[in-house]
Amino acid sequence: MNQTKILNGQAGATTGCVKVLFPLPLFKPYDYLAPPGAQLRPGMFVIAPLGPREIPGVVWPGTGGDDAPAAKLKAISDIVDAPPLGPDLVDFIDWTAGYTMSPVGSVLRMVMRSGDVLTRPAMQTGYVRSGAKPARMTEQRQAVLRAAGSVPMTAAALAEKAGVSDAVARGLAKAGALRAVEIDPDPPFEAPDLDRMGLDLSGDQRFAADMLQEQIRKGGHVTTLIDGVTGSGKTEVYLEAAAEALRRDPAAQVLILIPEIALTLPFLSRVEARFGAAPAPWHSELTGAQRRRTWRRVAEGQARLVVGARSALFLPFQNLKLIIVDEEHDTAYKQEDGVVYHARDLAVARGARAGFPVVLASATPSLETVVNVDEGRYRAAGLPSRIAGAALPEISLIDMRETPPERGAWLSPPLVEAINKRLSAGEQSLLFLNRRGYAPLTLCRRCGHKMTAPNSDTMLVEHRFENRLVCHHTGFSMPKPSACPACHVVDTLEPCGPGVERVAEEARARWPDAWIGILSSDTAPTPRAMREMLDAMQGGEIDILIATQVAAKGHHFPGLTLVGVVDADLGLSGGDLRAAERTYQLLAQVTGRAGRAEKPGRALLQTYQPKAAVFEALAAGDRDAFLAAEAESRFRLAFPPYGRLAAILLRSRDETALDRAARDLAAAAPNGDGVDVLGPARAPIYRLRGQARMRFLVKARRDVNLQAYLNDWLSRVKTPSSVRRTVDINPYSFL
Repeated sequence: MNQTKILNGQAGATTGCVKVLFPLPLFKPYDYLAPPGAQLRPGMFVIAPLGPREIPGVVWPGTGGDDAPAAKLKAISDIVDAPPLGPDLVDFIDWTAGYTMSPVGSVLRMVMRSGDVLTRPAMQTGYVRSGAKPARMTEQRQAVLRAAGSVPMTAAALAEKAGVSDAVARGLAKAGALRAVEIDPDPPFEAPDLDRMGLDLSGDQRFAADMLQEQIRKGGHVTTLIDGVTGSGKTEVYLEAAAEALRRDPAAQVLILIPEIALTLPFLSRVEARFGAAPAPWHSELTGAQRRRTWRRVAEGQARLVVGARSALFLPFQNLKLIIVDEEHDTAYKQEDGVVYHARDLAVARGARAGFPVVLASATPSLETVVNVDEGRYRAAGLPSRIAGAALPEISLIDMRETPPERGAWLSPPLVEAINKRLSAGEQSLLFLNRRGYAPLTLCRRCGHKMTAPNSDTMLVEHRFENRLVCHHTGFSMPKPSACPACHVVDTLEPCGPGVERVAEEARARWPDAWIGILSSDTAPTPRAMREMLDAMQGGEIDILIATQVAAKGHHFPGLTLVGVVDADLGLSGGDLRAAERTYQLLAQVTGRAGRAEKPGRALLQTYQPKAAVFEALAAGDRDAFLAAEAESRFRLAFPPYGRLAAILLRSRDETALDRAARDLAAAAPNGDGVDVLGPARAPIYRLRGQARMRFLVKARRDVNLQAYLNDWLSRVKTPSSVRRTVDINPYSFL
């Protein structure tokens, strides 16, 4: 018989039958028998049989034994010695699954990552100086003894620090000069120094920081936007809010989300400088051991300050009291695979459900956030000026119809002249083109054949430095062939259009004596390589940097006084409802890199559409007018934030089954007040990785429960196993 009791003073502890949720694409937990005498409560980790395997899961809320009598239930095999998930997080997992229309087990997997994090690793042997001197001393041994201190280090770490082999450190241990001690392979993170003073704040910064700190002292949920121009010191303001949250509660944890891995290392350094201790990091470039350390320390409540990418939102915080979302407008916060979600929106939801504040920060906030401020759902703190008296750059448009580049070139005469002036003055220039590689399209000038990825409709991008053709959607790569694969004629494959490598080729030909660098995820594929290039730019070692959007935000280059946008029109194509907004955000961010120190900055935008509203707003420095026009357009069409959208993507290797599934789904769409179903239609990229793709777009009034409508609709049709279906609430990609 099922029993729910209060055991050992813990409400919700259960004996008998319990529900267990597994980190698998499952829509519900399963019933199990608790071990005899065990006291289980929601959030606890257990090991239980599922099919032929024993896998970790989490005890879930609800009374077990609903689906089968206890006599037929399997028993939980073991209880894992790990901190349980808190009730706020369990609630957030359930809510996220419902909102994104994803299996709740898939959301749990984002929290658990893998079962490895639950296993406490074996202790390691570390070494400290014993005070004794070895009978024989060498230079290598002296180097190890200098590297050793009172904090234990493994032999490998000591050897790396001293620049010697492990054997030298182990030899000193045998000689008695080093003393062996046990150390945790996942050492605790140093506690932030909350008495440490931050940087001096300007009047605007102080006002914004005081506002945020007062909200934290009052308690409860409120979302606040720090709306500050580039270089206005938003980071210093929200770090003061983080300090206040950590001071208010000795067990509080704070999460700062940042959009790009390229920003991680310099940002971690800024946080460490503010608090005298490095925050716990979380991003995809960490090693398995580093990720385990952060996960475990967060789960134990010991990692009080965490900086991470979007998935850090699903770390097992024990006492999360503040979330800060930097660059809240950034599309990198949108997860497109697996559980499809937007980290900014889920951060606000997590704060609202758990009753703690959320801070959003941006120089170019999203229209959704601006409308939430205008309608009173969010608060705002403005930073209208750059710190230290620096001025915003002057932005001018270059009409490419009137002053086109030379034949075969991509830089117009006015832009070339402006770079010449910067080189003469010893100042830096940034040429921005958000297109990787040498050329975005390769075609045969004899037969017109376009080089595409196998089993995909995606174009292969030429990377001339490596002499390869690469698909940036699928990752496919091949050497550039000498002959066209269609007509077999040699030397007819022609690159079309520019990428950063092609612009760099032109720059090197024009300015052979200048130091020229290229920065993209291809040329700097690791955080270390990217950091080296950014450090060289910041240190004034580079005269002209040609870069993609990885250089558009969060970087400070004191010597940079000119930004040239090679193709400002690039982001306006494709029919995306946010195309103009994203173009404004990206170009405002990248032009904002200029003139952030003593010397004034200038930005030149090459465009064939100088009368486009987005470019006129950039040149006039009138963001509010642009957002007002964009809001009016969205309002007339009832698009977000004045309406709701959902996308349904069907994909299959069997085009016949795909077409049939799309027709069946269209026929089953229920009539709904305030709901329009558009489609099915072929996706703009119809074939990707061997799968054909069909899309629906569902448009609804803002007051419509869109998830309820979709659940009703999708429950009416059984999708064949050969067809995969994905639901995207509030889509950002329409490809």
